[in-house]
This record gives sequence, C-alpha cells and structure tokens, in this order.
Amino acid sequence: MTTMLQLVQQLPEQLRWAADLQIPDTPSAEAAIVAGMGGSGIAGDVAAVVAEEAGRRVVVHKSYDLPRWVGSEDLVVAVSHSGNTEETATSVSAALAGGFALVGVTTGGAMAERAAEVGFSTVVVPPCPQPRAAFGHLVGATLRVLESAGIVGPQSEDLREAADVTGAILDGEGPETAARLAEALAGRMTVVYGGSGPASVAANRWKTQINENAKAPAAWVPLPEADHNDIVGWTAHPDFSAGSFGAVFLSDSGDHPRVSLRGRLTRRLMEGMVDGAEVVASRGISTVARLFSLTVVGDLVSLALAERSASDPMPVDIIEDFKIRLAGESE
Repeated sequence: MTTMLQLVQQLPEQLRWAADLQIPDTPSAEAAIVAGMGGSGIAGDVAAVVAEEAGRRVVVHKSYDLPRWVGSEDLVVAVSHSGNTEETATSVSAALAGGFALVGVTTGGAMAERAAEVGFSTVVVPPCPQPRAAFGHLVGATLRVLESAGIVGPQSEDLREAADVTGAILDGEGPETAARLAEALAGRMTVVYGGSGPASVAANRWKTQINENAKAPAAWVPLPEADHNDIVGWTAHPDFSAGSFGAVFLSDSGDHPRVSLRGRLTRRLMEGMVDGAEVVASRGISTVARLFSLTVVGDLVSLALAERSASDPMPVDIIEDFKIRLAGESE
C-alpha cells in the first residue's frame, strides 16, 4: 500500500513530469482565471504568484460559476483532480455558456467526458490517491498551460529547479527539520505566517496539509496584514496562548525588505505568547523553486504531526461524509 510519505517523496518526479509535458495549443490571453477547489485549487494560487512576477494577471476562483467580469479575452483553466468537483463543474459550464477559451486539468472523470463531448482541451495528469498528493502534477500542468497561452514565461527550467531543490530537502535535512518542528507544535494549534507572494501561498499549503494529513486545526496569516490586526489577538490571554498555539514563520528571499523586517519583529513580539515561533527559509532561485522548497517542509511537518498523534494521513473521512450529506440535501 502506498503511504502519504511515499507520495510526498514523489514530488520531484512530479515536477520533472510537468517540465517535460507536451501542452496542447492554447489561445493567447492577456489574463486567466483558474477555477478549482482544495488540493486542486491551490494550483491557481501558485500560478497567480508566478504570473504576478511576470507582470500578468491570474485570478483564482474557489466557488461556483465564474465572476461576471470574465470576458472573451480571458482564459479559463479548470483544475479538478477527480474531474468531478461540483464547484469546478459549474465553472466549466459557465465558460462554455460564455464562449470563453477553456482548458481543463484533470485525471479524467466527468470533466474529461464533457471535454470529449464538446471539444475543449484538457491536460490529463496521472491519478493519485489524494488530490493534495498530486501537488507537483497539478501546479506544473497549470503553469505549462499558462505558458502556452503566453501569460507566463517558459516554466520547464524552473520546474526542474524545483524538483532538484525539493529532492535535496527530502533526501537531506527535511525529515530532521520536520521532526523538530512537530515536537514543538504537537498538541497545539499551528499558526503559519508568510509574506505576500510565495511564502503566503506556502503558508496556506502548510495549513491545509496539517488539516488533512494530521487531522488537526491550523491557520495561516499573511504578512504584513498580520501587523494590522492579528498580533493584537495574542495579547489578552498569554497564558492560554502559550500552551495552546505554536507559530511558524515562512521567510522567502523574494520578500519585500519591509515584509522581512516585519516578520522578524512580529516573531520577537510573539515569542513569549506562543510556543515555537520557528522560522523556515526558502531555497532556490526561481519563484517556483522557492515556493516548493517551503511547501515540502510543511508536507513533512504534517506527516510528523500525524505520526505523533497516531493519525492516518491518507483518508479524509469527514470530507467524504460531507459530500454524501450534500448530495442528499436539496436547496
């Protein structure tokens, strides 16, 4: 049986797969909207950061249908690992109804069937037991689609760099770092801080990986926004906070200098109010490599936390139960 750790260890291979992917011709576009949920939708969050660096616009849509501003000059990228995501299916319908350029990223399911029926392009990614474990496939395929549309520059070399960096972390200090962080965070709610950009997306990924793999509550907070509200919330009950919360700060070499300074000062202010307040710094040169260098450590931390609590990282029973309940309810 494949374990979640084995799936995480496949991340470099997934990124190299994406680097070598042959993408179907995609209409040129000035901007794109990436529609997707959960472990699929975060591909859009990564794409938005990469596009921002290139001076282009990618908007992430994590809900039903499409925003009303989407027009004929925009590209819609629908990302659904299963191909059956309810919300994303309505985004596909809206794109088809509006006559918008549309590309799907999926393993198959209803999205692939519909693409075959009506003729929109899809990129088929290899199936994985859980969407969150297909992070490299989904992000890489989405970036390559946007490359084909001219929204971002060539991505293959950056994806290969990300594969090399994540491979070095997985084979090197990553497991030891994760074990040390998990020891500090175990039995506490983890709050992950990251500056706007790669570190913010990575902080979100840490949060969701801890939720799903460790079956534990977690939160993520972007900087510099945290310094305008969040830090006040730690001041009234320091005894409770210190025993109940642990903090991690993600630092990226591409952060604005003032964001880096804010991160250091925020961490110092919080050291007496929460346990941990650890720092994880990015590695690599490209935006993609730096982002994945942060997320892979979070993946390992979530698994180390799961091990400490004797939780199986693979199943997400409550999500499956919710889907059954949702299907049985009428509006």
